[in-house]
Amino acid sequence: MTEMTTHDSANSQLKRTPLYEKHRALGARLVEFGGWEMPVQYSGILDEHQAVRTRAGLFDVCHMGEFKVEGEDALAFLQYLVPNDVSRLAIHQALYTQFCLPNGNVIDDLLIYYLAENHYMLVVNAANIEKDFAWVEGQAQQFQRVSISNQSDTTALIALQGPQAQAILQPLTETDLAGIRYYHFASGQVGEIHCLISRTGYTGEDGLELYCASVDAPALWDALLTAGKPLGLLPAGLGARDTLRLEAGLCLYGHELDEQTNPLEARLGWTVKLAKSPFIGSETLQKVKAEGPQRQLIGIQLLERGVPRGGYALYAGEQQIGSLTSGAPGPTVQKSIGMGYVETPYAQVGNQISVDIRGKRVPAQIVALPFYKRQ
Repeated sequence: MTEMTTHDSANSQLKRTPLYEKHRALGARLVEFGGWEMPVQYSGILDEHQAVRTRAGLFDVCHMGEFKVEGEDALAFLQYLVPNDVSRLAIHQALYTQFCLPNGNVIDDLLIYYLAENHYMLVVNAANIEKDFAWVEGQAQQFQRVSISNQSDTTALIALQGPQAQAILQPLTETDLAGIRYYHFASGQVGEIHCLISRTGYTGEDGLELYCASVDAPALWDALLTAGKPLGLLPAGLGARDTLRLEAGLCLYGHELDEQTNPLEARLGWTVKLAKSPFIGSETLQKVKAEGPQRQLIGIQLLERGVPRGGYALYAGEQQIGSLTSGAPGPTVQKSIGMGYVETPYAQVGNQISVDIRGKRVPAQIVALPFYKRQ
């Protein structure tokens, strides 16, 4: 995903989700994000962040991309396409993985849902939909019995995140939500709306993500907001989404992951199954693993006042050893935190380094990720 920028929407050719009018009615501040006009905040980033940590927040994630992969060769194709082991999925289970280039670097990160026999859904980042679909279609040429379709325009996604998420949704559906384990999903009705209900999320909290037809998204959004109001549910924007995922130590494409970065550097080795059949980038990643990555993703917290941001240089003494990819004040951890890459010899937890914040070197310490873990 990409940086957020404010803009004059009157002049824009930005895409809009089916919930755009809902955001306007709620008084959201809208910004450009990966080619989309999206809410960055409603009541305020801090307010929304704390709602998700203590009660619940509702996110419009309709801008994400959804591809269907079907056919007798679907599994063989996906095993070749991604580093994680798709054969380990049971129906109604999902996994996290990446698309890698032959050099091992990351085109995008994604979720794969195993919907039914020979039938999968890939969920990709909004800014990368066209690039990713071209890549997936191109790689599929080597497989006879596989069909790929881009269903991004007809599929909506709403994320209900926080400790009260299940309590809010359960009265609206007969689906047993407690029976949906982490990274599993079920099909069910939410009111009159057919949904795929998934226990996944990007906040570090328990929560449920709801996929439905785009035309049904406004009614689903309203139903969830109404049901959640007595339990303190707030609509939440991209600002809170970013501080929540940062505290949870979760990578964001365009920041921690990009086409100059491989999954082993990003501490995503657990998603790279080198023992399975060859996949795109497997030879390079085998080599990286054997030699050890040259640089590593780290977490930092400032030891003095300041706000770290993506792009700021990191120093050990007078030597630049890397730079931040993300940074912000962490509302829950109550520290200024960041993630970034440093040369491997400097990546030890406990190491004292400094961050160049607008020409001033501010002392910081490398700390273990994630910054926040729910109890």
